[in-house]
Amino acid sequence: MRMSALFLRTLRDDPADADTDGHRLLLRAGLIRRVASGVYAWLPLGRRVLSRVEQIVREEMDATGAQELTLPILQPLDLWARSGRDAAYGPLMFRLHDRKEAGFCLSPTAEEVITTLVASEYSSYRDLPVTLYQINWKYRDELRPRFGLLRSREFLMKDAYSFHADAEDLQRTYEELSDAYGRIFTRCGLTWRAVEAQAGEMGGDTSQEFMAVAAVGEDDFVWCPSCDYAANVEAAKRRSPDRHDGTVDAPAMTVIDTPGLPGIAAVSEHLGVPESALLKCIVVAIDGDDGPRLGAALVPGDREVNEFALARALAPHAVRLLDDDDFAARPELPRGYLGPHHPAFDVVLADPTVDADHGWVTGANEADRHVRDAVVSRDFQVDQWVDLVSVAPGDPCPRCGSALAVDRGIEVGHVFQIGTKYSEPLDARYQDDAGDQHPMVMGCYGIGVSRIVAAVVEEHHDDGGLVWPAALAPYGVHLVVLPGRGESGEAVRAAAEQLYDTLQRAGIEVLYDDRDASPGVKFADADLLGLPVRLTLGAKGFARGIVERRRRATGVDDELPLDGVPAALRA
Repeated sequence: MRMSALFLRTLRDDPADADTDGHRLLLRAGLIRRVASGVYAWLPLGRRVLSRVEQIVREEMDATGAQELTLPILQPLDLWARSGRDAAYGPLMFRLHDRKEAGFCLSPTAEEVITTLVASEYSSYRDLPVTLYQINWKYRDELRPRFGLLRSREFLMKDAYSFHADAEDLQRTYEELSDAYGRIFTRCGLTWRAVEAQAGEMGGDTSQEFMAVAAVGEDDFVWCPSCDYAANVEAAKRRSPDRHDGTVDAPAMTVIDTPGLPGIAAVSEHLGVPESALLKCIVVAIDGDDGPRLGAALVPGDREVNEFALARALAPHAVRLLDDDDFAARPELPRGYLGPHHPAFDVVLADPTVDADHGWVTGANEADRHVRDAVVSRDFQVDQWVDLVSVAPGDPCPRCGSALAVDRGIEVGHVFQIGTKYSEPLDARYQDDAGDQHPMVMGCYGIGVSRIVAAVVEEHHDDGGLVWPAALAPYGVHLVVLPGRGESGEAVRAAAEQLYDTLQRAGIEVLYDDRDASPGVKFADADLLGLPVRLTLGAKGFARGIVERRRRATGVDDELPLDGVPAALRA
């Protein structure tokens, strides 16, 4: 491709709306352009990169025996009502009506459509298993789109769905596709980790996220440097600490004045004690069979409550943290001054670290006051001991006991065992060899194709611009001609044209900078676009019969004979 004809305008300055290095460089290099908040046009170079990711995904999915199809982006809302997810997605879903006032949505995902499709075609155990996938655009009306392609309202996704007669068969496909995901992310040049995860809106008991390690990632994940344990922070666990479970030698609990000090840090400073000596009391509302109840979750003051662990402990009842309106409506609950001995609490849960060999500083259940030396079992009771704290760096690994690490990452893939969550309400059933009917057992497997592009750029760039892995680069070679001003200029141009043709005939994809621009502009654009190899043909090199080669990833320069460039590149 000749740059003189390429639909491309590079930017010298950083766009004002770019909020990560990757977002900035994708815009500056002319791969994408913002059309609306969270909506981007993919320009020719960007489209080529996106196609390369698609091809890698397609090759690995096909190798597992999965079959590609295309599902509609426009989906009837009544399908979502049948599964119950129309309310769950709420304002995230783009909704519209046709001229007959029938309700539709723009697909945020496709479980409902694929399940009803398979139910209409397959009805016997002999039809199963089957795995179907598509690469298609998805739409979610994010409240605050940000980070460019990382949280957008329109994105390209590979979503796959498997249908099985039983959980054992699902497990085999789940493992096979998880392995395929690892190959996809490795081929794309990502540093990644597979982590245990919560299923969330997708449902099911087993799921795994694939995280691309990146400082700008929106998600924290926990991993062990000594073994293969890894999990996102929602699902992460530590080796449960031992409870003291003995007599505590502490004086009687006493009330102390702490006026205007409702927070852990302020009380810690005021009393001259570490935050770890304070007891944090988080109040939650629990939906019970006889109406809502109040509960308290207790953790040391220097730790945070893992809300997902709390929800798991109180399942199947719904749980939510009290908000400003709740506290305003309950003046008997002085916010910031609550302790576990408040009579309004119907249930008290505590992390094992709360059963310590010392007393605690905690709220006195009246404004502007705390208590010292509150001791578990003596001064307050715990109904349920649960690992409640969010895992922090240095906590012991639940498998091997080594110190855990916490990194940030970008979620680029997620696999789920969703069981019969969709097959039961959408009536996807099969008949076994005895003639009995059963709901199909399902798996779901997603990859953010456009997110992979963003994640790769976040990992592979430098001060000069993009540094594409060879598998994703829009072109393999960037040919730059510098004819100069002398009499030899036409000869240099002719040699560059011949080299361009020779490389193309050899099957090498070339971006040819034939523009009438200065060497500085051409080299700056070459660094910005980040193709794996830059070949430069100038007057001095032409006179010596050589082409200068620079490898973008390493910055290493060498020279190639002009008449042997294709062979040297292949070697």
